[in-house]
Amino acid sequence: MNRTLYSSLWWLAMPAVLGRLWWRGRKEPGYRAHWDERLSLGGPTAGERPTIMVHAVSVGETRASEPLVDALLLAYPECRILLTHMTPTGRATGRDLFARHGERVVQAYLPYDTGWMTTRFLRRYRPRACILMETEVWPNLIHACTRQNVPIVLANARLSERSLKRGRKAGAVMLEAARSFTMVAAQTDADAARIVSLGAPNVVVTGSVKFDIVPPPSALEKGAWLRTRIDGAGRRPVFLCASTREGEEALILEAWRQNRDKPQNALLLLVPRHPQRFDDVAKLVEAGGLTLARRSQLDADNTAGIDADVLLGDSMGEMFAYYAACDCAYIGGSLLPLGGQNLIEACALGKPVLVGEHTFNFLDATIDAVDGGAALRVPDADALVREAARLLHDDAARGAMGARALAFAGRHRGATLRTVELVQRLIG
Repeated sequence: MNRTLYSSLWWLAMPAVLGRLWWRGRKEPGYRAHWDERLSLGGPTAGERPTIMVHAVSVGETRASEPLVDALLLAYPECRILLTHMTPTGRATGRDLFARHGERVVQAYLPYDTGWMTTRFLRRYRPRACILMETEVWPNLIHACTRQNVPIVLANARLSERSLKRGRKAGAVMLEAARSFTMVAAQTDADAARIVSLGAPNVVVTGSVKFDIVPPPSALEKGAWLRTRIDGAGRRPVFLCASTREGEEALILEAWRQNRDKPQNALLLLVPRHPQRFDDVAKLVEAGGLTLARRSQLDADNTAGIDADVLLGDSMGEMFAYYAACDCAYIGGSLLPLGGQNLIEACALGKPVLVGEHTFNFLDATIDAVDGGAALRVPDADALVREAARLLHDDAARGAMGARALAFAGRHRGATLRTVELVQRLIG
């Protein structure tokens, strides 16, 4: 497929794309807001400050961008950051993370990847550089940047074997986009090799900027507050299942209900990855005969503790607080072949980590964590709950594994500085 065919397919699909946007807005009203930005018909004003564009599609990429955005604002005090997204949850996360920077960080949706829309977008904001986070390859945006002499950096770049195969199937359009990157800052040697195989020039291994994320004091305070609300004295064991995906919760809940080895008063803290699924997961909990409490309904003045089997983490922007409140954590998306999620935040807070077999989206970091004794891989939900029960019972084993998690996170810091140095080579 060449870029002309790719663009034509975008235009043919546009009615369905806009219809799906409106349909998703039934459960997430944010999808119906700022729709003009998606068509490059609106957005924040161009402003007088020079602009550096950072594209972070959703929640994970937005949170990963935090140390990089902070470092860029420090390195370029005359500039502002235009932070673009594709999802309302990503936009909400960015708003919460960067509100402290005021007008120096502005947000917009990235227009759909048609030639006309991306060209209009770039002419409006005239960015000094376009930084795409992790896996965001948009052929028409990249082509427009090349035509307008805007340097393009793929930062914190990762590429799994599965994604590499999909990229090769896409043919000429993806190969042209890969060759057009000005610079690629890859997370690992393996990621770099796969990206080079697509034809990308100037690929440098910098590590993952996610290791440079520092838990904000407010999140740690909220985690301590949440722990006291769980049982008043903070002694009730808490097993966190973070960023779970559809199909996983039913497996975890059944294993939790059946397991007789877990501490009798242990609490399962369940945090689905997608907010539109909160109510569905609540119904699963109750259908399985387990009692339920919801984070959104906790009374700030109630210190009597939570009298429930499961606490549903139905809030946004509190993942660090959930990690701070737990004793050990499972990282979701890995019991089923969904690729897994980032385990770095849990390790940075010294929490023992459990993962399933399917971690291909974060394979190298997960392998390093497992090899370093910071994480443990389990084959299924029953084994997951058994290992969680063992850690909740054994303070010494849990403490040792948590210390190894802290050490693992500390060894990999520094990617943000290396990435900013690459950007400075391009734009001075």
